[in-house]
Amino acid sequence: MSRKNIALIMLIPFLGLTLYALLDVGYIGILDYHRHSSAGWQVFTDLVIALVLVLSFLIPHARANGRNPWPWVIGTLFTGSIAPLLYLVTAKNK
Repeated sequence: MSRKNIALIMLIPFLGLTLYALLDVGYIGILDYHRHSSAGWQVFTDLVIALVLVLSFLIPHARANGRNPWPWVIGTLFTGSIAPLLYLVTAKNK
């Protein structure tokens, strides 16, 4: 199975979960949930570390393939994993 297919299989249900969360608590509510306990801070920090690692691969990959990495970086800051998953789904097959 290709990376693109795996990303698509993860993206579709994750978009549904994200939409549900946005409708339930809103964008700020998703972030606010993590600030009330040390466990929340740990999960949020882990997400930030993981996304920085993803971007450390995505940026050079995008440049090597003639794609502008900055929309994906900005998208990652606002949507978390959605932007890198979309990057993989929209990547050209080699």
